[in-house]
Formats: sequence, C-alpha cells, structure tokens
Amino acid sequence: MKLNIVPARHGVLWVKQGLRAFIKQPLALIGLFFMFMAVMSMASLLPYVGNVLALMLLPGATLGLMAATKESSQGKFPMPLVLVSAFRAGSQRLRAMLALGAMYAAGFLGVMAISALFDGGQFAQLYLVGGKITEEMMNSGDFLTAMWVAMALYMPLSMVFWHAPGLVHWHGVSPVKSLFFSGVACVRNMGAYTVYSLAWMGIFMLAGIVLTTIAALSGNPAMLSALLLPVAMLIIAMFFTSIYFTFADSFLAPDPPTVPSSTPETPNP
Repeated sequence: MKLNIVPARHGVLWVKQGLRAFIKQPLALIGLFFMFMAVMSMASLLPYVGNVLALMLLPGATLGLMAATKESSQGKFPMPLVLVSAFRAGSQRLRAMLALGAMYAAGFLGVMAISALFDGGQFAQLYLVGGKITEEMMNSGDFLTAMWVAMALYMPLSMVFWHAPGLVHWHGVSPVKSLFFSGVACVRNMGAYTVYSLAWMGIFMLAGIVLTTIAALSGNPAMLSALLLPVAMLIIAMFFTSIYFTFADSFLAPDPPTVPSSTPETPNP
C-alpha cells in the first residue's frame, strides 16, 4: 500500500466519478443508502446503548457503501449483502473493524464531551438525543461556542477516520495504523480534498437555488418543502458514492514482485 499524492483538480474528478458510478446503478445505490440510513436509525433507537452502537457501526457501514460503489464502477449490480462486507471478511478483519468502530465512537463522544464544557451539554444533547433548535439556542453565545468547538474538533477526527475503514478492509492495515495513514493522506492531499468539499457544497447550493426558483415560478411555496428533503437525500447518497474514489485515488496497491524467469537467457552472439 502506497500513498498517492494527487493534484487539487482531482477533487472535481472524485465528484464526477461518484456521479458516474451512481448513474450506472441509481436504484441499487440509493436503495443501499436508505438501508444504511435505516440500520443507523434503528441502532440509535435502542435504549441506553443505541447512539454508541450506531457510532460503532458507522465505519463498517460506510465501508459497505464504498464496496457497493466499487462493484457499480465495475459494471456489477451491488446486492444488499455488500453492506455488511466489512463484517464478512473473516474474524481478523471483523475484530479490526469493530475496534475501529469503538475508537470512532470514543472519539466522537469525546468531541461532544468537550463541547459540553461550553454550554452544559445542550448542543451535545441536541445532537445525540435529538430535538428542535429554538430561537433561544441560536441567541445563546454558549450554545454557538459549543457548536463551533464541536465542528472544529470533528474535522481532524473525520480526517483520521476517512480512509481507515478501506485501509483495514482492503489493505489489512491495523486499526491504529489506519488512522495514522488516513490522516497523512488527507493532509498530503489537502488541496484535492478542499476542492472536493467545495464541489459538493456547490452542488448542494445549486440544487437549493433550482428548487427555490421552481417553487417561485410555480407560485407554490409548499413545493419547496416537499422536494427539499428527497433531493437532499439523493445528493447525500451521491456524496457517499464518491467516497470510494477518494480512497482508491489516495492509496495504490504495491507493485507485484518481479518473478525471475525459469528459462535462462540466451546470450547474444
């Protein structure tokens, strides 16, 4: 496994590759994405341990979507079982993926715990348990500080876990080493990942502008509310499809060793 340094323009390439893979198998990939969302939601509903369990499953479930994208890009139809690829690759990989999930859950809860120091846990409770953002929260300096602190701390957490599931599953890297290599890959290819993030932000903004314009021209403001959620979910599904290409372009398989020929060379006369 070798780190591949790519130019910033590859950020746009990753987005295009994700869109092309999605278009090849749109029904399969969006169906798998909603299955992914359903599993995460059901896990989080379990009393006491639900949110922790959902966090632990997230790296493995994300790997499942990456595996589905890989199959789609190869012209195959990804079946539902591909979602659990991370948990069907043998006992060693299973233990490694569960360890990775435990570390992710611990890291995320640590971020929420630090944010709670600024607002007494209001933002963390809203994020983990759910609820509605009120005007009072948005006017609270402590709440806003906790939100920005959580966002700032989550960025390096997401970088070290971004490629970790793929490294564990496809390259057999240990969980701890996978975090190191993932963070290094994101830092060394920061230009490409910045362009990649900006491109997806632009797609989300463009979709919002198009939907707002359609609703305004039709004279039906309710149409915006009706279309906003399904379009947003569709774009998020496409985003998850593109994650595989950020991994595949950042790491290269080692060159196969050269096998010496068993036939002796004939010396030139």
